[in-house]
Amino acid sequence: MTQTGAPLTLFNSLTRSAETFVPIDPKMVRLYSCGPTVYSTAHLGNLRAYVFTDTLRRVLNWKGYATTHVINITDVGHLTSDADAGDDKMELAAQKSGTTIWDVAARYTRLFKDDLKALGILDPSIWSVATDHVQDMIAFAQTLQDHGATYELDGGLYFDVSKVPDYGRLAGQHGGPEIGRIETVEGKRHAADFAIWRKSPAGEQRQMEWLSPWGPGAPGWHLECSVMSLKYLGEQFDIHTGGIDHREIHHCNEIAQNQAYNDTARTGANVWMHNNFLVDRTGKMSKSKGGVATLGALVARGAHPLAYRLLCLGAHYRSELEFSLEAVAAALTRLKRLVLAIAALKAEAGLDDAMLRPAREAGFGKGAPFDWQRHQFEAGLSADAVAFVARFDEALAGDLMIPQALPVLDAVIASTLPADEKLRLIGSFDLALGLGLLDLDRRDLSVQPKDAALADAEVEALLDNRQAARAAKDFAASDAARDSLKAAGIEIMDGDPLRWEWRPQLTD
Repeated sequence: MTQTGAPLTLFNSLTRSAETFVPIDPKMVRLYSCGPTVYSTAHLGNLRAYVFTDTLRRVLNWKGYATTHVINITDVGHLTSDADAGDDKMELAAQKSGTTIWDVAARYTRLFKDDLKALGILDPSIWSVATDHVQDMIAFAQTLQDHGATYELDGGLYFDVSKVPDYGRLAGQHGGPEIGRIETVEGKRHAADFAIWRKSPAGEQRQMEWLSPWGPGAPGWHLECSVMSLKYLGEQFDIHTGGIDHREIHHCNEIAQNQAYNDTARTGANVWMHNNFLVDRTGKMSKSKGGVATLGALVARGAHPLAYRLLCLGAHYRSELEFSLEAVAAALTRLKRLVLAIAALKAEAGLDDAMLRPAREAGFGKGAPFDWQRHQFEAGLSADAVAFVARFDEALAGDLMIPQALPVLDAVIASTLPADEKLRLIGSFDLALGLGLLDLDRRDLSVQPKDAALADAEVEALLDNRQAARAAKDFAASDAARDSLKAAGIEIMDGDPLRWEWRPQLTD
């Protein structure tokens, strides 16, 4: 495939600069994304990372690059901190739930994938599960030991960060091996040294442990991403993504492992990209306080998942995104307005939904050519329409500047272009945005809050009773039905064919 439009620039955390993206293999961009530790439901802040990664992948495809994308599932090895201290998060979750660690992993892996689907996030080319690659990790660790990059303590095998050049460069630190975390393990040579293999304590058997040259135990968290990224994408691939919290320690350690394994200065990925934090200044997003920390909790208040995706798209991935229920409500309103405008365009153009889905239902991850879908939307567009494509492309090409691309979408809808051209531009743009705009219906965006007092059938019955009362000029009965509906969180829309929708509970 050949890149189309403006040259794509991406911000590389390794160099702290925006660089023109040049893939190693022009035919295939290789992309790795740090996946979740599946010990609990993913936090909304965690999910922002996958909206970012999905947007990156969509933009690459929209601009003509094919991709091989790997996301890992961490089901072993991640402690309660990055400081080589504490218990394994998976072991703790199993103890708390009274089930096996394998059950915990299966449950939260399924819930994580459900969240991604709800957010319109494409499946990766490869789901890579840590416990499927333990023997690969042992072999990798053995190579690190053979290259003189490790030492053994009573607790396991440790990586000596002084054995690699410029440790900490990714974090913007160049001070040598003492720049890491506070030393917490007796015998460590440097504070930044980290565990490659953790031995099981004497007389104790973990639910997840394997035999190794260093004794029974489990791999360290940092090891798995090096092993799986290099296994599936090669010793040097194009892009590695993750949250900004990974930039300071986890990804520094990945790079160190990669360098020691290859016995070169190669870092594993040419471009390291990190999304910024989701920030909650209200305290309403805390799991411990019963707030809306998860996508499921947000949906339970009546917000469609794609409202959260649109909220994420409205801020640049390298900027902090402030979370509030009001911001989600505003994003949902914006999404509803887009869907209403598109419904009007469909009616004006006389097109049905089937004519606007050229390949989407075939499934991107199952082989439907992404460039072909875009071509179907854009073939034969007028010069004025093509000018909008160029504006949209320029925003995407500037380090995924989606906040500047969204107003181009609004400008298309407000333009004097024919309705069919507007719809085709919306379809093309949405391949990159991932909102499913041509497929959404207004009713889709009306999500029943979890604690709603009425079922849909009851709402319809009350509306019918109200309409009959109004026709009979029984205004007391009409007002009573109206009051019952409003008290149940129903927005009544007189004169609208939809008649009613659920009112999201997005204010406290």
